[in-house]
Amino acid sequence: MNLVDFPASVIQLENGLTLIHQDIAATPVVVADVWVKAGAAVEPSEWAGMAHFLEHMIFKGTDQLPPGMFDYAIETQGGMTNAATSHDYAHFFIIMAADRLPATLPYLAELLLHAAIPADEFVRERQVVLEEIRQAHDDPDWLGYQAMVEQIYQGHPYGRPVLGTAEILQQRSPEEMRCFHQAHYQPQNMTVVITGGLPLEPTVAMVRHAFRAFPSPAPCPSPPVPALPQIQGVHRDILTLPRLEQARLSMAWLGPGIEDLSTAFGLDLLSALLAQGRSSRLVRELREERQLVQDVTAGFSLQRDCSLFTIQAWLEAEQVDRVEAIICDRLSELAAQPIPEAELARAKRLLCNDYAFSTEAPGQIAGLYGYYGTIAAADRCLTYVPTVKSYTEATLRQIVGQYLTPLRYASTILRPA
Repeated sequence: MNLVDFPASVIQLENGLTLIHQDIAATPVVVADVWVKAGAAVEPSEWAGMAHFLEHMIFKGTDQLPPGMFDYAIETQGGMTNAATSHDYAHFFIIMAADRLPATLPYLAELLLHAAIPADEFVRERQVVLEEIRQAHDDPDWLGYQAMVEQIYQGHPYGRPVLGTAEILQQRSPEEMRCFHQAHYQPQNMTVVITGGLPLEPTVAMVRHAFRAFPSPAPCPSPPVPALPQIQGVHRDILTLPRLEQARLSMAWLGPGIEDLSTAFGLDLLSALLAQGRSSRLVRELREERQLVQDVTAGFSLQRDCSLFTIQAWLEAEQVDRVEAIICDRLSELAAQPIPEAELARAKRLLCNDYAFSTEAPGQIAGLYGYYGTIAAADRCLTYVPTVKSYTEATLRQIVGQYLTPLRYASTILRPA
């Protein structure tokens, strides 16, 4: 897709920072969403959890901005702010009235470029992160998901929890975090997305001024370039958990990353065909007709290096083996038998409508551009709908045979104790 078709302006500033801007004149709201290629995948294994912990510490102020001042500035202007960290990125955003962004964006830039990471705040906030880890280990769905991705991704960083581990975080220091921050929070790793009621020229000037003074990069340990995982055979893991009322079955397959977006979008289409909506194949058979599961879903998660296709079912423990076998049989049938035109059209319509609904508000648009701009290129998001619409049933069945084979997958089963 050529940038000439892209409704936003993509500008690389002199220092290497990328600005993506879309003027939505009809709204008085503006979103500033800053995306950094500094997720958990770039951590050395001995620093696992550093990217997420840093997300917390970013808000603890700078030498010029005391802790709490940023939140006060945003709230008094009627805005809101939040942040998130994944394997491929960390991002930080502000939502507020368009005429108030020039007064508040410099605060966010100050935090991101010059986080002080004070030692006393580091010790206090580490307790908050450790509590997050404890809560995660009390969540059976998190435990099941983590066991599944460890199986499917093997030694790849995608198999590590974004939160890290308590043991590793207890050993980290403020000096190491400052090193990680100064190494990765650099302009060539950063994309500022601004969508809403602000014209382009003043936005460029505002961003250029706010993000002008990056610190010098610091040397930092780098993880080795990970080999792409290649799962062979069927890997099965069974966890018995206390206080679990109902069993869970999670099945996972590897998909391509950004090097093959067309196939990735095809896997997303297959997730809709299999288990999105009452008339989808697995929901209709397993839940509605045979009542073997309480619910069944399918999902596709696009990631930079390699993606994840999952099928999950909530069911009674004695039905797990039977349901897993049925799902494998249905995937084999899907690869071998033509897909009815009406069924394929329903799945395409569902995904295209979801995409349209997800691009209505400035915050949704900023998130879409930032995500694609971080893992690929922002304008690649425009290829989603035409690619989904172009799929033939024959091409879709080829993807099933190549990626969703019942001969190569990982399953994780949670059973009540």
